[in-house]
Amino acid sequence: MNVTLSSLDEYFMDRYADFVRLSALEGYEMPETVTPGADGTLRRRDSSALYLSRQRKGEELLARLKAELVDTELTFSFRFLTGKEKFTRFFEKYTFARVFPRVLRRVNLTAEEVGERIAVEPRFWKRIVKGTLIPEKGTVLAILLVCGLNAREAENLFNACGYEFDDANVRDVVVRFLLEQKVFSPELRDLCLREYSVTSLPIAKGF
Repeated sequence: MNVTLSSLDEYFMDRYADFVRLSALEGYEMPETVTPGADGTLRRRDSSALYLSRQRKGEELLARLKAELVDTELTFSFRFLTGKEKFTRFFEKYTFARVFPRVLRRVNLTAEEVGERIAVEPRFWKRIVKGTLIPEKGTVLAILLVCGLNAREAENLFNACGYEFDDANVRDVVVRFLLEQKVFSPELRDLCLREYSVTSLPIAKGF
């Protein structure tokens, strides 16, 4: 697949699922969500009818949505472990600190090299790597992109931190597209992120 902004738009229209936000767009046509069955009972249609790709003027609505987008995601790079987490993680096999080195070996990178590619203070990055701090979701997304990880590796890191992709989140949809299409060129990656006003990912300049 030739990755372009148009292909990102198509993906986004098929995937983005914040239906409250979509339905508030001027011109959005709310489809019938309940239809009568053959036996006369009412049946609820699946959510696919609500996506922008099913709208008669989907491209116009997408342009309207883009014009309103502002990145309001938290910019914190990490969070501290609670007392309970400190205790339970001592026995867990699949923490970030234990999964991360295995992932890096498969892509031939070191933790120090990754630390140079993300905008996290070195003193905090060292603690994230050691497992005494938990990377926030935005930090993990940045790691996935700058390391060029595949879908399985991305899932492993996400699971280790207790995160998952949310199709109602603009940032998550765009990053998932980049990972699935293996868009790791900084220029094209940043172009796609800017197109959807994703500005809070802690990716170091030049990477």
